[in-house]
Amino acid sequence: MSEPCNGPGPVQERGRIRRDVPRFVIGCEEDEQDMGQMEAGMKNEMLHQDDMEVYENESPSERQIVVGICAMVKKSKSKPMTEILERLCKFDYIDVVIFPEEVILEEPVEKWPLCDCLISFHSKGFPLDKAVEYAKLRNPMLINDLNMQYFIQDRREVYRILQEEGIDLPRYGVLNRDPDNPEECNLVEGEDHVEVNGEVFPKPFVEKPVCAEDHNVYIYYPTSAGGGSQRLFRKIGSRSSVYSPESNVRKTGSYIYEEFMPTDGTDVKVYTVGPDYAHAEARKSPALDGKVERDSEGKEIRFPVMLTAMEKLVARKVCLAFKQTVCGFDLLRANGHSYVCDVNGFSFVKNSMKYYDDCAKVLGNMVMRELAPQLHIPWSIPMEAEDIPIVPTTSGTMMELRCVIAIIRHGDRTPKQKMKMEVRHPLFFELFKKYGGYKTGKLKLKKPKQLQEVLDIARLLLVELGQHNDCEIEEKKSKLEQLKTVLEMESSLNVNQYGHFSGINRKVQLTYLRNGQPKASSEEEDCKKDGPSLLLVLKWGGELTPAGRVQAEELGRAFRCMYPGGQGDFAGFPGCGLLRLHSTYRHDLKIYASDEGRVQMTAAAFAKGLLALEGELTPILVQMVKSANMNGLLDSDSLTDCQQKVKARLHEIMQKDQEFIQDDFQKLAPTGSPSLVNSMKVIENPVKTCDKVYALIQSLTSQIRKRLEDPKSADLQLYHSETLELMLQRWSKLERDFRMKNGRYDISKIPDIYDCIKYDSQHNASVGLEDTLELFRLSRALADIVIPQEYGINKAEKLDIAEAYCVPLMKKIYLDLQRTHEEEAVNKLHPLYSRGVMSPGRHVRTRLYFTSESHVHSLLSMFRYGGLLDEVKDQQWKQAMDYLSAVTELNYMTQIVIMLYEDNNKDPSSEERFHVELHFSPGVKGCEDEENVPLGFGFRPASSENEDKKPNQGSLEDLSQDQTDDALPVTELINLQRRSPMIRNRKTGSMEVLSETSPNHSSKGCTSHRLFQSCSRQSPEIKPAGGLVPSSSLSSFHRLPLLFLMAA
Repeated sequence: MSEPCNGPGPVQERGRIRRDVPRFVIGCEEDEQDMGQMEAGMKNEMLHQDDMEVYENESPSERQIVVGICAMVKKSKSKPMTEILERLCKFDYIDVVIFPEEVILEEPVEKWPLCDCLISFHSKGFPLDKAVEYAKLRNPMLINDLNMQYFIQDRREVYRILQEEGIDLPRYGVLNRDPDNPEECNLVEGEDHVEVNGEVFPKPFVEKPVCAEDHNVYIYYPTSAGGGSQRLFRKIGSRSSVYSPESNVRKTGSYIYEEFMPTDGTDVKVYTVGPDYAHAEARKSPALDGKVERDSEGKEIRFPVMLTAMEKLVARKVCLAFKQTVCGFDLLRANGHSYVCDVNGFSFVKNSMKYYDDCAKVLGNMVMRELAPQLHIPWSIPMEAEDIPIVPTTSGTMMELRCVIAIIRHGDRTPKQKMKMEVRHPLFFELFKKYGGYKTGKLKLKKPKQLQEVLDIARLLLVELGQHNDCEIEEKKSKLEQLKTVLEMESSLNVNQYGHFSGINRKVQLTYLRNGQPKASSEEEDCKKDGPSLLLVLKWGGELTPAGRVQAEELGRAFRCMYPGGQGDFAGFPGCGLLRLHSTYRHDLKIYASDEGRVQMTAAAFAKGLLALEGELTPILVQMVKSANMNGLLDSDSLTDCQQKVKARLHEIMQKDQEFIQDDFQKLAPTGSPSLVNSMKVIENPVKTCDKVYALIQSLTSQIRKRLEDPKSADLQLYHSETLELMLQRWSKLERDFRMKNGRYDISKIPDIYDCIKYDSQHNASVGLEDTLELFRLSRALADIVIPQEYGINKAEKLDIAEAYCVPLMKKIYLDLQRTHEEEAVNKLHPLYSRGVMSPGRHVRTRLYFTSESHVHSLLSMFRYGGLLDEVKDQQWKQAMDYLSAVTELNYMTQIVIMLYEDNNKDPSSEERFHVELHFSPGVKGCEDEENVPLGFGFRPASSENEDKKPNQGSLEDLSQDQTDDALPVTELINLQRRSPMIRNRKTGSMEVLSETSPNHSSKGCTSHRLFQSCSRQSPEIKPAGGLVPSSSLSSFHRLPLLFLMAA
């Protein structure tokens, strides 16, 4: 749609003297006018009334077309206007007259200069009524219709016109308030929504004043994302918005409420010059972190992008509907569609020489086409050559990074806690029915209102139990009291504790049991009640800690080094690597997270570090992170039948009160994993070890009680504002639940015990509790068996369980790799505007998936046991698998990263065209990991064509020149690269394999391998919060990247 521009129209000798110097030459920086120069320019370079009288007496061949500029001086003397008018004056028959501001404001329209064509537009202080009057008096050609500019000043009218033209815009509602009676309006405000004229807008939603001149637009966030609002305003310095904790909408004034559109943190601004030309630029959304990105000259950074065919049609419709030849409007690209959210009227692009050329040419041709015949001026429309398509450059023999896919576990969190109870009271069934639980047999309650209803039921039943001890209330009193205590405790805490009563860190799950819950013992079987029941599971805690946020942000910053040119200081220096790629709009980034609060906040913090954003996490979460819980992509609430059987068998093996014998090693660790074997050797006798763990927990609770009795410790604040009372509640519950009434141990509580002692060893070491390290050592040994083996004991079970968790995610990853090679309607840098960008056609597709431990375990099982490569025939793959077997724990921020490369110099059918890497890191380092982490090595292939050449900066070979960080031992895994074609649609069993090759083809095209020490950087130490975090604790990552590779 963009009309090509090769400078102004051709200048021909038409029996008159050619003007090499235009009649109009003015110009100064916007907002920085020198008034003395401006006045001189007006006197020397402006056409006055006397000049017009001369032109009226000229012969037709000498007649000039006069273009009048009627606007406030700040606009008429701005740099873009000056640049365009200078070019416009180079048309042989066009002269320009700028109306002085004092004339516009003070003189009657009869005394305004004469013109044939009028460019006039409204801005602050401009008398639009007088301009309309002038147009009626002189009847010039209007570039922008004046009457329509009244409508542009009212957002209600703008939206009405857009709707009438069939242009997509966000769903919206208009709230009109009477200034004298602001309370009388059709607005109902809830905690997480507003209802406007009967239409509900759930948060996040946008609140815009109806007056287009009022730029105080607010975005309100849901309590599940932290609440509050982002307040947008006209740019002040380097700020365009601020975050506010205020969650209530404004109570005075009229507003438009509209659905918030997730745009991945970018806005697109479109500038039309007539219906057949549109220039589009992308900028960072002001709602993201409020910081305005500026270049070295202080100008806001924007990058021209290419519009789709549908967007070009929208631009044409907007231009014609509002009768504004020169018109700016805002596009939101969200969910695969483009929506118009604002029309600004007369707007010019800043700092684009090509746009200035194009705009002057289009306007000049438009004026000449309309007026030249009327004034008998000999002129014909020049013929233009078509734009030459730009072909993306290749990188020679270097391979081009095309796609990065990462699956990442969340960061450090508070201990997760859980309570189960079977309920049969009608009130619970009514609640289950009210929220649609019968549709699927399951119900998840997270919203404050829903949790309040559960609390009300618990309170009511406890009151009835107190009044009538023989009443038919089957729910156990102790469980009801615990339910009530937890919900009341959570609702009364401030936001710095486990989390306020927002639902982001706690939930109630109800599952329908047709025949009630199966009983574990014959004694319980005797008292079993017939009929259906509901299994109520209350979960709380599990909130991302400040340390977890720092971990995620640091990893995001470190992750930049995975991209070309990103080595060194996590690419902290400007103009390099990922930041350059992203800022020039060649980075197709999408971030997905499960619906758990800690996972979503981890994703937001990671994005903040990755893209060097500032400010609060809530705006980043709402705009950058997509919830992936709708199709089971990253969430899984229920256990499979196979997993239930595996847990039962695991429970049976771990209940033997004898030392492990060889047969036990075969039963519990049939894969021969060194991490499992070593843990079994530490445990020796599982029951005796559980006895020791139970005794240590008893000792721990006793110590905490004594601390509570000590007046000096009464007000002791633990990490993350936890109190000793809450700490005691955590451990007392584990003490009660771990050892059952029959004297046996509940093996399912081992992960919770390890979770708690790891948290307290990390964050609450200053309390000085005794024997915590021994409890940590024993519980970790038990957890190193129980946690991974819950996802399958033998290979078949591991694959079965992994398939239940990961098939949707595997299919999505498979599509991500495929779509890298397909043309999509993604944001693309316009090649004609890409000065300083060496490869404008290159795009890197990044997909980040944040999830919990279960998905990471399952995905690794897929890679390890899904037949990807043969360990017997492939020594390097075997080394990689040996490393994985030696990893004891998939800790916080564990990452699996898939990187796809392409060599555009190779034939598409060549085995050297594509190349896939698979990277892995087991996450942050544990308390004793300094000595115990397994060691690995990395391989990088050396290109035979480049062996004698010095590698380019940012190349793969360049990594081999970096020195190993001496702060930590090398913990990298095997890193093997092979070049071969990307084979699609091959299956191994029931699992779709992403990309693979047979062993006998694996080494084709790979002439040599280079052993190297990794260039990856260690993340800085996380600073202790409140002085409670020991320096030897979970404070640094295993170095990124810890790599193992598969051939592609």
